Amino acid sequence: MSGGTLYVVATPIGNLEDASPRCLEILRGATVIACEDTRTSHVLFARFGIAAKAVALHEHNERQATAGLIDALRRGGDVALISDAGTPALSDPGAHLVAEAHKAGVRVSPVPGPSAAVAAYSAAGFAASRFLFAGFLPASGAARRKAIAALDQPFPVVPY
Repeated sequence: MSGGTLYVVATPIGNLEDASPRCLEILRGATVIACEDTRTSHVLFARFGIAAKAVALHEHNERQATAGLIDALRRGGDVALISDAGTPALSDPGAHLVAEAHKAGVRVSPVPGPSAAVAAYSAAGFAASRFLFAGFLPASGAARRKAIAALDQPFPVVPY
């Protein structure tokens, strides 16, 4: 492992007070924060006095933005990766950056926090000790039913 650390940071889902102390510490100390949408992230930054440089990393520029972020990591900078809400790289941008960081021998460290899938599951009333998260389901009823039928797994399915 060389250079800085890529932190994959979970951010609040709707209530900014759900930000963990570690999340805020990492964001305040990062050299750069890769954001799904810098405008959305600015609300979090303003609330908690986070002044690190923010760059956009979204589905339309992820491959191009990754190169500059990997360079920053190789130079020893710490990069925090965040999505608009919840955990990045899981049905949100960031997976390409994480994969490239691993290829480059950069340390990748998760910073756990709010998870939409786990929050929905915990409030669904299932008594099972496991579940399958297969991404976010299509909006249309027919496509959603087809996606659920294609899973064919012995796990509860929480339509989120």
